[in-house]
Formats: sequence, C-alpha cells, structure tokens
Amino acid sequence: MADLPWLWVAFTLVAAASQTARNAMQRELIVTLGTLGATHVRFLFGFPFALLFLIGVMAVTGTALPHPQLAFWPWVLAGSVTQILATALMLAAMGHRSFVVAIAYIKTEPVQVAVFGFLFLGDALTAAMIVAIVVATVGVITMSWRGGAKPDALPTLLGLGSGAMFALSAVTYRGAILSVEGTPFVMAATFTLVIGLAMTASLLSLYLAVRDRAVLAAIVKAWRPSVFAGALGALASEFWFLAFAIATAASVRTLGLVEVLFAQAISTFVFKQPTSRREAAGIVLVVLGVALLVWARA
Repeated sequence: MADLPWLWVAFTLVAAASQTARNAMQRELIVTLGTLGATHVRFLFGFPFALLFLIGVMAVTGTALPHPQLAFWPWVLAGSVTQILATALMLAAMGHRSFVVAIAYIKTEPVQVAVFGFLFLGDALTAAMIVAIVVATVGVITMSWRGGAKPDALPTLLGLGSGAMFALSAVTYRGAILSVEGTPFVMAATFTLVIGLAMTASLLSLYLAVRDRAVLAAIVKAWRPSVFAGALGALASEFWFLAFAIATAASVRTLGLVEVLFAQAISTFVFKQPTSRREAAGIVLVVLGVALLVWARA
C-alpha cells in the first residue's frame, strides 16, 4: 500500500461515479416502491454481486476467508444500521429538492466524518486536510442555499441527518475493515462488504415482512431496474470499502465530494434541472477543496 499512494484516489473516484448512477436509479424507483422500498433495493439486489466480488477476490488472490475477532461484529452492525438510516433519509430528501441539491445537503458529511473518525478511530488530520474539508463543505452548503431565501427546514434536516448517518456508517465500516487483521486489504474490505450487505438486507427484509409486505411484492415486480441499481450499489460500496482500507474516512469522503459534480451532470442533462449561479459557485469551491485534499495527501 505504501508504494501505491494514489490508489485510494482511484478507488474513491470509481465509487463516487457508481454511487451517483445508483442514486439516480433509486430516485426513479421511489415512484413505484416508496422511500423504504427504494432503500431496500440497493442492499437486497447488491448482496449477490458482493458475493461475486468475494469469490473473485478469493480466486484471483488465493486468499482464504478471514476469521474476524469479536470486535469486528459491533463495528459492522453499527455500519449496517446507520447505512440504512442514511439511505432512507437521502431518498426522502430527494423527494423534496432537486437531485443535485439533495446530494449537496448530504455531502456536508466530511466534516462529521473527520470528527467521528478522530473520536472513534484516532484518524489524524493535518492543517491542510482540515482546510480542504472546510472549503469543500462550504461549497456544498453554498449549492444547497436557495437564492436569497432560507433553506426549507424539512429537506435541510433530512439531508443533514442523512449526512450524519453516512458519516457514522463510513467510520464504523472503516473500523470493521481495520479490525480484520492478518489479511490483505482487498479481502478485508470485500469480506466486510458482504457481511454488511447481508445484515442490511436481512434487517430490512424482516422489517418489511412484518410491517409492509406489499413493498416486498412491489420490489419483486420491479426486479429489472432493481437489479441494475443493486449492481451499481455493490460496485460503489466495494470501491468505497477498498478506499477506507488504505486511507482515512475523512480523506475518502472529502474526495468523494466529486459526486456532486457527477450529480450536477445528471441533474442538468437527465432530469433537465437548471444550475443557478449560486450552485455553480459552490461547485467551484468543491473542486478547490478536493484539489487541496489530494495535494495535502500527496
């Protein structure tokens, strides 16, 4: 890992691009499946693809399955629960604001990741990295501000709440990956992904089976777009986890703000939602913050 200092950058860019495409797919599924159903799709249909990734890692590297210590399980359970909450809040926020602005609210996450990473994992931050996080976060806040008016309370709270849950999920999943000792980082990351998706899919399936079986039936009927969303979700998660294995969660999530740029492209060219000058100014700040982060970690 030490001789490949830029590997985490490549992992993060692939993850951000895949996640943007998956979010767009899930946004469309809200219409037929509702918020919780669209949330469940990424986990239920992503799990088989994660298993394929794990089989591929075992076949290519010849690495056996790890035997994680007891500390692994609380970390991965916390990551699973907070990821469910984060995704549900994200999709609810998208129902109130444009695609790109909803993503902007959520991407206030890096500041929270930095704090949680320091508190729970002891992840160190340099002065330049802190400046990069702040600049990029100011950019997404600028994008989320609607003209001269105050932001709407509900979508703001939903977006910020989603960002907090994504921050906790990133930190706790990184904790789970780091707790898998004595195995290559690719195996540790992929194994954690499989266990995490198994937990999230099981928890949501159980909840829907008890509370709303009609949603499960609707998911089965919408299996074609759901499979695609699940595949994109598994791909994104795989590369997020690989990045978490070799870089701090704060660094990964800050660079992941390039997702806002990808979301802007989808918002403009797919959903036909115009970009305001304020959103454009925010994009510039995001780019500056991301560039500073990459330079700080070089």
